Amino acid sequence: MGWTWLFWLLLVLGVAVLVAVLIRAFTGYERRDRHAPVTSSSAVNPPPGPREILDERYARGEIDTEEYRERMRALDEGRP
Repeated sequence: MGWTWLFWLLLVLGVAVLVAVLIRAFTGYERRDRHAPVTSSSAVNPPPGPREILDERYARGEIDTEEYRERMRALDEGRP
């Protein structure tokens, strides 16, 4: 009779673990790795390339047509 308390303790812990596992399974809980990179928006929308950035700057009026054309030529030639 001295060891029955251990049986009941293990039974209660087992039931608690089972309930936790079922709750996570049915709620769609996903564990996140702290060391994994965050991929919320970067995976869906990759960062814009140099041409897209140049197009945006031209569209906003930050650069004029001449500078836009020069930079596009530089990109086409492979220069920075």
